[in-house]
Amino acid sequence: MILVDSSVWIDYLRGIDAPHVDRLDALLGEELLAIGDLILAEVLQGVVDDREFLATRKLLLQLDVVTLGGRDIALKAAEHYRILRGHGVTIRKTIDCIIATRCIVDGLRLLHNDRDFDPFTKYLGLDTVT
Repeated sequence: MILVDSSVWIDYLRGIDAPHVDRLDALLGEELLAIGDLILAEVLQGVVDDREFLATRKLLLQLDVVTLGGRDIALKAAEHYRILRGHGVTIRKTIDCIIATRCIVDGLRLLHNDRDFDPFTKYLGLDTVT
């Protein structure tokens, strides 16, 4: 299963011409895709128009919705953050630590367009889609 990050969904919904958007477009209907509950909130919070909100909500709720957090993931995410900090890397957003950790723990592949995930791939084995 592939978890798709908000960095991809936002560009996809805006019609941005970019490789990660093309990759998502190719995966839709071909692969089992998921969205995290917090990613779902991030994406929907950015939709201004009511009609567009309802259409986007309908589209995203067709995907499997993965619960990203919880006690065990929070603890593991903090551990991952500390490991990366030991490598001289500081992750800018807690949510990215949680997303990457959920993917690592559950063996989900991640489609993203956010450099904060790169250290998780390099040092912690995050499997990403390119």
